[in-house]
Amino acid sequence: QVQLVESGGGLVQAGGSLRLSCAVSGIIFSVYTMGWYRQAPGKQRELVATISGSGRTNYADFVKGRFTISRDNAKNTVYLQMNSLKPEDTAIYYCNAEFGGTYWGQGTQVTVSS
Repeated sequence: QVQLVESGGGLVQAGGSLRLSCAVSGIIFSVYTMGWYRQAPGKQRELVATISGSGRTNYADFVKGRFTISRDNAKNTVYLQMNSLKPEDTAIYYCNAEFGGTYWGQGTQVTVSS
């Protein structure tokens, strides 16, 4: 059974930081491209960042320079360090795993107050 469990969301003031974690089980984690997506109320889910099994990263323009995605293959965990948060970063953040098939976590709420 594949499980992706996000944690680390919460309420933070603008300019603050949060670190999201996604613990993965049930797959060969190291071969999967891992990603973080987000969905704000009334909006479509959008890509935030991805990291390949070899560590190559890709970021949406709106988070470049503020967010950092990383992974620990020994712990089957992917992280998203979010700095300089803005109110428009408020959304549910989802962890994603892709390698042939696609798996999603249940999401974690991030709320940034102005």
